[in-house]
Amino acid sequence: MKIIKYLSITFVCGVLVLSSSCDSKKLDLANPNQLQPETFFKTEAQVQAAVNAVYGSMHTTALYNRHMWFGNDNMAHENAGNPQLEADKRQYLNFDFDYTHGAIGDYWESCYRGINKANFVINNKDLIALIPEAQLSAAKKAKYDGEAKFMRAMYYFWLVTKFGDCPLMLDVPKDIQGVARNPAADIWAQIEKDLTDATTELLDKANEDLGRATKGAAWGLLGKARLFQKKYADALTAFNNVTGYSLVPNYSDNFLEETEHNAESLFEVEFNVAAGNSARWNSGVSDAGLNESCFRGQEYGCMDWFNVFPSVNLTSEFEPGDPRFGFSFYVDGEKYNAGKNTMVISAMAQSDNTTYPRIGWKKYQNYYKQTSESDVAPGQASGINMRIIRYSDVLLMRAECKANNGDIPGAVADMNLVRARPSVNMPLYGTAAMDATYPVGNLAQFMVALEHERKVELCGEQVRFPDLVRWGRLAPFMTQLIAGTQLPIKEKADMKFDAVKNQLWPIPQREMQSNKLMTQNPGY
Repeated sequence: MKIIKYLSITFVCGVLVLSSSCDSKKLDLANPNQLQPETFFKTEAQVQAAVNAVYGSMHTTALYNRHMWFGNDNMAHENAGNPQLEADKRQYLNFDFDYTHGAIGDYWESCYRGINKANFVINNKDLIALIPEAQLSAAKKAKYDGEAKFMRAMYYFWLVTKFGDCPLMLDVPKDIQGVARNPAADIWAQIEKDLTDATTELLDKANEDLGRATKGAAWGLLGKARLFQKKYADALTAFNNVTGYSLVPNYSDNFLEETEHNAESLFEVEFNVAAGNSARWNSGVSDAGLNESCFRGQEYGCMDWFNVFPSVNLTSEFEPGDPRFGFSFYVDGEKYNAGKNTMVISAMAQSDNTTYPRIGWKKYQNYYKQTSESDVAPGQASGINMRIIRYSDVLLMRAECKANNGDIPGAVADMNLVRARPSVNMPLYGTAAMDATYPVGNLAQFMVALEHERKVELCGEQVRFPDLVRWGRLAPFMTQLIAGTQLPIKEKADMKFDAVKNQLWPIPQREMQSNKLMTQNPGY
């Protein structure tokens, strides 16, 4: 089941605004600009509509419709840019953005709009409780609260990992002067609290509509939040509660439309071209209107806009013979469109240096079943869900926790589960075949192997940049990259990386101007 938005609820300057999506089941409200909780939360349909709206902020162009993957993949230099790459996306590659960057401002606002929509549900829990049990069971009331808390935690996770200290808003702000930043520790504590509640309220995946937050997703995100804080023992406890999931035999099934919500998927962003996407070009921060599709296929596609391509730094990370290279990338001469066509990537614009290999992204592309991303009307739109948390990521994070708790053998065993996937079947760590390049005899060696495995297994999934930051590896990685030969000539010349300030994004200009209590991150 795809989530179709019935309702978009957002806060602008502390004022609640309501706008309906064009859906046959949209709510008929007498006054759509003045939504009063006392008269609104009367039926399950209204509660569900308000909860659905919380998910909607993920569909904005600032988040998973567009900039979430550019911001992370480009800053991790998993991508290199073709000449036609737009300036605001190239700024991620070059680290030359500042607080005026529009998409960074939209990212901030999209997350806070999502948080405020979640707050609207959570803070009206008492009113929802008054709905008769015969109309809405206690279990459903709890699970709707859990969904809102899961999503609030998710939005705060995206904020704290990009901006550090930020306002912790659990209600509609009443001070027109603005709100001050809370320490990152406070944000992490709230994330943990919300997710701990969600683990007790949400349903198991088998008992929930596809696309909604589940108990397994809450445990997985809770473990990730604790891992980012280096709470290895507590994170391990959370990851051990992610049960009922398994690696799918075919690695590619994690990135195709027909195999969404498979046994490996804990949480996905829902996209469905058939649901409509007429508002996709004007959904920077608002999910009002129809924007139920994703631009990633069009933007990354080597047979379409081809704005970016897999970087040499990324593609050279793969061991010889690793099948995940072929599952992740297209090369010249490869068959596509169910074997009917042959890739001719060399004919496409790529980089400013003709010596770079002609490679295109395969993950999340529709080329396996069509000739271009525009084959299906209205074009420039993909319905493939973006997988946010999958079980292989959980296994690798669990391995990291075990290693840091002194259980190197257990950590290696978890890492080897990922390599033993039937369609991958690579040599296992701890064997003679791997010890020559990636020994795992101690924690330092293990972490080198883990970084390699995560870089390969999770490439193009918006994981590596946060990994580099949390490991303290961003500056060493970028220093080595800039000094080497893997960067295209123009990107090396334009590079403005700063080891201090680029650990975080700048607080957006419009926030600095409108919020008198806001302070800026160092270096911006």
